[in-house]
Amino acid sequence: MIMPSTQNTSPYQVNEHGYYGQFGGAYIPEMLHRNIEELQQHYLDIIYSDDFQQEFQSLLKDYVGRPTPLYYAHRLSEHYKTNIYLKREDLCHTGAHKINNTVGQILLAKRLGKTRIIAETGAGQHGVATATVCALMNLPCVVYMGEVDIERQSPNVKRMRMLGAEVRPATSGSKTLKDATNEAMRDWIANPTDTHYIIGSVVGPHPFPDMVARFQSVISEEMKWQLKEKTGKELPDYVVACVGGGSNAAGAFYHFLDDTSVKLIAVEAAGEGVHSGKSAATTVLGRAGVLHSSRTLFMQTADGQVVEPHSISAGLDYPGVGPIHAHLFDTKRATYLSATDDEALQAVLQLARLEGIIPALESAHAIAVLDRIGAGPSDTVVLNLSGRGDKDLDTYIRELKL
Repeated sequence: MIMPSTQNTSPYQVNEHGYYGQFGGAYIPEMLHRNIEELQQHYLDIIYSDDFQQEFQSLLKDYVGRPTPLYYAHRLSEHYKTNIYLKREDLCHTGAHKINNTVGQILLAKRLGKTRIIAETGAGQHGVATATVCALMNLPCVVYMGEVDIERQSPNVKRMRMLGAEVRPATSGSKTLKDATNEAMRDWIANPTDTHYIIGSVVGPHPFPDMVARFQSVISEEMKWQLKEKTGKELPDYVVACVGGGSNAAGAFYHFLDDTSVKLIAVEAAGEGVHSGKSAATTVLGRAGVLHSSRTLFMQTADGQVVEPHSISAGLDYPGVGPIHAHLFDTKRATYLSATDDEALQAVLQLARLEGIIPALESAHAIAVLDRIGAGPSDTVVLNLSGRGDKDLDTYIRELKL
């Protein structure tokens, strides 16, 4: 296990004040100071302690099913005339990368003496992953989910309930991920002593963006040694991942950030078109401000009100990006592209028919840009396949007229 350094010296990682360049920080109400300060003071010591790492690594191996395969996609590679490897996070227990983080955070919560867990979820994958580890550790679990997302991700709602979680609908605003996050924050403010809030992405106040990125960094750690085994070299030419809040991309990019020969490609949801008024392409449409307790880029009106995002994918339907992504965009270390709803749907069919893999709608956005990244016949492309498509079957049946 490569341990990320507890003290970051990289210009692309969080600094000792909780900032990535000009982005990040902890803009929190006074009621949350105690919780956040407790996390800030203890999270690194706890997660790099021997007993934590022993339990964490054991669960990643035997429960989550790590390492996940790095699969050479022959037919996809032929089609795009390059060499494409898929990092199969879709094969994790619960069907997505989200569980890497929830396993880590539940172990942290136990060591902090917390007895109740809350979470927010968009597509439902983080909700399922949180409900799963709560069942495993025998802790009560409340998951906040937008009413609209409850409708369009019904299988995951049923899974959460089977696992013993209470799913509470967020009924304000656009009734999606942003609103679920607001409700979860309110709950945490009301229950600061016994409750740990497992944030599912690299968003929120410091230390959450850094903590979630560290738990997800196992993705790029495995990519390096798996690539070495398969190609003789650790570094690919491109790493491609979709971005909503940005946890799977943060994990896929983590161990390559300082290797500037590796081109990092993040793919946002363009919805019905970047400038259609129904989009979630934050880096194009957003500007700096404070969203969900950190300074980042998000879509906002002239007077700073959050603009409602739109994506066919519930997991990318978020008006901002995590501060690490705002910084990678700002410094041009990563390139941010976007794919429309229709392009993502076509990418789902393409992967299903070329490789026999049905991806999640989120991950399909990454596949949709493969013809735009400029990879040539001698290049190696690693695409993080962040989740599987079971949860999206209703959407596929409806939209693809199956």
